[in-house]
Amino acid sequence: MASAAATARGPRYAPPDPTLPKPWRGLIDGNTGYLYFWNPETKAVQYDRPTAPPPSSPPAQQPPERPRNSDPAESQAQAGASRTQNAAPADDRARNDHLNDHFERHTEAVGSHAQNVPFTEQNTRSNPSSQPCSAAGVYPAQNVFSEAASGDRTSPEAYRAKHEITIVGNEAPAPFMTFQSTGFPPEILREVQQAGFSAPTPIQAQSWPIALRNRDIVAVAKTGSGKTLGYLIPGFILLKRLQHNSRDGPTVLVLSPTRELATQIQDEAKKFGRSSRISSVCLYGGAPKGPQLRDLERGADIVVATPGRLNDILEMRRVSLHQVSYLVLDEADRMLDMGFEPQIRKIVKQVQPKRQTLMFTATWPKEVRKIASDLLSNPVQVNIGNTDQLVANKSITQYVDVITPPEKSRRLDQILRSQEPGSKIIIFCSTKRMCDQLARNLARQYGASAIHGDKSQAERDSVLSEFRSGRCPILVATDVAARGLDIKDIRVVVNYDFPTGVEDYVHRIGRTGRAGATGVAYTFFCDQDSKYASDLVKILEGANQSVSQQLRDMVSRGGYGGRSRRWASSDDSYGGRGYDSGYTSRSTDNYNSGYGSQSGNASITATVAISLAILLASKPAFITAAATIKPVTIQAFMPATTINLVMVSAFMPGSIALLEAAIRAEQTMLAFVIEVGVLQAIATMKILGPRLLVSPTGKC
Repeated sequence: MASAAATARGPRYAPPDPTLPKPWRGLIDGNTGYLYFWNPETKAVQYDRPTAPPPSSPPAQQPPERPRNSDPAESQAQAGASRTQNAAPADDRARNDHLNDHFERHTEAVGSHAQNVPFTEQNTRSNPSSQPCSAAGVYPAQNVFSEAASGDRTSPEAYRAKHEITIVGNEAPAPFMTFQSTGFPPEILREVQQAGFSAPTPIQAQSWPIALRNRDIVAVAKTGSGKTLGYLIPGFILLKRLQHNSRDGPTVLVLSPTRELATQIQDEAKKFGRSSRISSVCLYGGAPKGPQLRDLERGADIVVATPGRLNDILEMRRVSLHQVSYLVLDEADRMLDMGFEPQIRKIVKQVQPKRQTLMFTATWPKEVRKIASDLLSNPVQVNIGNTDQLVANKSITQYVDVITPPEKSRRLDQILRSQEPGSKIIIFCSTKRMCDQLARNLARQYGASAIHGDKSQAERDSVLSEFRSGRCPILVATDVAARGLDIKDIRVVVNYDFPTGVEDYVHRIGRTGRAGATGVAYTFFCDQDSKYASDLVKILEGANQSVSQQLRDMVSRGGYGGRSRRWASSDDSYGGRGYDSGYTSRSTDNYNSGYGSQSGNASITATVAISLAILLASKPAFITAAATIKPVTIQAFMPATTINLVMVSAFMPGSIALLEAAIRAEQTMLAFVIEVGVLQAIATMKILGPRLLVSPTGKC
């Protein structure tokens, strides 16, 4: 313990947050990476985000009187810790250790002195009001977490309003606002305490009591909301009650879209389930089946899998799902995005109908609503925030730079130089080639590694391990890492290339600002991204972010709509298959912007035999001449509706051709040049303005 304390890292300031009421400052715990808040005037420290006082109330002259002794030494010796502690951020190592010690040994309750409300469990799915569950299902509140010293008793309605929780469905129980009120087994509460959690997140607080009543759940919440424990802990309690033989197959099945997310879920299952002796196995593509099959044969209470690999093993008849009574679809919208719906439906057919199903999703489009109605029975829907529109995490400060592609490298270097040494940064690119190239360029000076769909599972694991540990603080990634990765303390996200839609943009920047922390996101926005400008402005305004005049000007020039296919991804692991999705409509290289389809870029290749045409200065004429057949590429840079170019003739070499040329546009000049039998025509359309080039090479 002494050595652990000696190596503890002190807190540091979080990135500036203009939405915080003055004089509050955000701090990041050096050990856990969690965000908390400090008031330098009152010396108060708390985890809940502070709110500005009402305008009519006078400013506080002194800190409110505490029911307990405010001396830090005596406060640490007391079992009941106040929500706000009299501890200031340290400028020296001793104070840092004191603050870390304080937050490791004392946790706090959110909202109220909620009583231990015993939950009930359904004996059948059709009877939501059945008898209370047995002693195996509910546990008396343990004195693992200290009681809140605050006299504030928040009602369930006030708690839901504060955290923007809305419920759709009948008989939704009150949220668990404190860990004491959950009635979880003491060993699980100890694991939660050791992990540094002080209170349930909103999605946990509301989903736990519903799940413990054996109800189906649809949970719509942003990434980084704590949803993994939201479904794992009720699964642990169900396992302790049922006590199935794990060799006969799993009792809990969790489906996830990517191998990265699947391995992270299993890590959480191991960490929080070890004291309960709960076994788990992770099945994903891109790795040999042999070790995974051997783990299955030894028995597993929980199977975490990508749909592709699980289907492969089901077809081999090496696993049975007849015992599964608790099914979780994590990031359901992403699985549909990646085309996993057929595999999901095939898997669900092998699970018993009288199961409990929990679906967690970051968005709520019609495709997700459809599969939810098919697979879930009378679910309770829990929404965190606004589900009607795509919104970004308000804890993330977003900067959008309207620049040209050649300026990206210089701007990226400025951003990286402005960060603290060792800060974890994710840089997103749209192509694997650019991802590798950028990682090579940054590796020597900053320490960077690349991750994308062409990397083997061993390479991915190695890169992520170095990134998590801080040995390689910069991760350059395609969208394979845009969702599912839950790595603490990511300070900055850089969108080097804008993604194929604002949905992916929101999920990319969601890698920072997780679990209550703040973060910063930089985005390079170029002319070819202008079709997303209008939607991007809505996202920025919805998160109370400033919008540059350059971006607004781009919208006014016509950057409306243009939203790509909703289920689009330029590069993603297919879970069980290990290949990229190919759902992209973007060019393979953002640097090759050219004039783009918006300028009506028309390219026509033809083999023609054209007579020598001589246009008299005064009037059109019919001329007969000989010419040689040559392949000609015509590249027309002009709006698509302004010209119809018709090439007529297909004669053998040396033949005589009659060409009728009718030129009706005024101020039009045509010049024809013959070079060793090669016909090269250059036309300048003075009325229309664009260029038309005809040449054997097809180049300007």
